[in-house]
Amino acid sequence: MNFIEELTWRGMIQDVMPGTEEQLKKEMTPAYIGFDPTADSLHVGSFAQIVLLKRFQLAGHKPIVLIGGATGMIGDPSGKSQERNLLDEETLHRNQEGIKKQLSRFLDFDSGLPNAAVMVNNYDWMKEQTFLGFIRDIGKHITVNYMMSKDSVKKRLSAESKTGMSFTEFTYQLVQGYDFLWLYENLNCKLQMGGSDQWGNITTGTELIRRKSGGEAWALTIPLITKADGGKFGKTEHGNVWLDPERTSPYEFYQFWLNTSDEDAEKYIKVFTFLSREETEEIIVQHKEAPHLRQLQKRLSEEITSMVHSREEYELAVEASGILFGQGTADQLKKLNEKTFLAVFDGVPQYNIALSDLHSGIDITGLLAEKTGVFPSKGELRRTIQANGLSLNKEKVTSAEMVVSPDMLIGGKYLLAQKGKKNYFLIIAG
Repeated sequence: MNFIEELTWRGMIQDVMPGTEEQLKKEMTPAYIGFDPTADSLHVGSFAQIVLLKRFQLAGHKPIVLIGGATGMIGDPSGKSQERNLLDEETLHRNQEGIKKQLSRFLDFDSGLPNAAVMVNNYDWMKEQTFLGFIRDIGKHITVNYMMSKDSVKKRLSAESKTGMSFTEFTYQLVQGYDFLWLYENLNCKLQMGGSDQWGNITTGTELIRRKSGGEAWALTIPLITKADGGKFGKTEHGNVWLDPERTSPYEFYQFWLNTSDEDAEKYIKVFTFLSREETEEIIVQHKEAPHLRQLQKRLSEEITSMVHSREEYELAVEASGILFGQGTADQLKKLNEKTFLAVFDGVPQYNIALSDLHSGIDITGLLAEKTGVFPSKGELRRTIQANGLSLNKEKVTSAEMVVSPDMLIGGKYLLAQKGKKNYFLIIAG
C-alpha cells in the first residue's frame, strides 16, 4: 500500500516534510518513533504511534523503535506545563523491558526480513557522551535562535508560564536531534515520525543531519488524538487505559472502546483498526442508518481488544458485559477470573460477611435482610422472591428458606445478589 495515501484517508497526517512521499516510493526506508519509558507499560495514548509503525511495516518499510533511556532521564517539554520527575537507571531498564515485550505483539522483530523492526535505546550511545564533547561536536551546529523559535520552548518561556524552563529541558530537542543523526549515520534512518507536538523536535533532527552530515532526512507527524467532548483521550475515572492486562483488565479495555461517542467512534475506527477503506465506510453508513445498534462501537471494540489482548479475551469481555446487563448465565459467571469479575461489578454496593456464617448455615433471608443490607426487611425479600425478582449468582431464588453454603461462593469468596434486572449487590466472605 501507499503509506501516505493510507494515512491521508484515515485522517492521520498533520505535517509532512516535502519529499517524504517520494522517498517512500523510491525505496524501503527506515523510520523511527521514540517512546519515553516512564512506565513499564504503554497506554492507549501511545497506541496511535504503535499502529503507525505497524502500518509502516505493512507498507514494506523498516520500523525502528527508539526507547528513550537517555531522554527519559531529562524529560520532554513538548505539551507539558511543568518538568517531569527524572527516573533512575534501574527503573528505566525495567520499563524498557516491559515496553519491548508489548511492542513485540504488534511489530515483526524476528522474521529476518529486510524490513524487520529494530529496537534501540538512546542510552547506549549517550552514556559515553561527555558534556564538553556534545557541545563541541553537536551543539555548535544548531543556534540558540533556532532552538528558541520552537513552539514547545516559546510556550514554556511565555508570560503565562509560571514554571519557566530548566536548561535540562531546553537541551531536550538537541538530544533528540542527535538521536536522529545517530540513527541516520548508523542505521540509514531517513524519517522520524511522531505526534504533532513533536514537529519542532523532529525538524531539529533533520536540520542537524543537514548541517553536520550534509544529508537529507524527512519528518512526518500525526494529529494528537482527542475526544469530541474535549476530555482527554485515553483517560477514565480510574486513570490511564493501559495495554497491560494487569493494569487495565481486558474487560475494562473493551468497555473503554465500547463506550465511545458516535463521533469519536467514527474517527477511531479509521485511526486504530486495520479494516479496509471499503469496510470502514460501509460500517459508518450502517451505523448512521441505525445508530441505536451501536455497530461502530461494537466493531471498534472487537478489533482493538482482539488486537491488543486476544480474540479469546474479547469474547470473554463480551460475555462479561452480557452478565452485567442481564443475559448471562451462572456458568458464564463462574468462568470469570477474579480481576474481570471485580471489574464488571465495580461500583455496585458491597457487603462483607464472615466465612464462618456460611459454614454454620444461613438461609437467604438471614443473609440478605440481616447480615447485609440488600433488603430492609424479610417481608420485602419474601415478596421479591414470590415475584420471581431475586437471583443469587445468576440463578433464580425460589424459596425464602434456601440455605446458602460455602460451595456456592464464586472463587471461594464472592456471592452476587441481583434484585430485579439492574440492581446488583456483591457479598464478600472472608
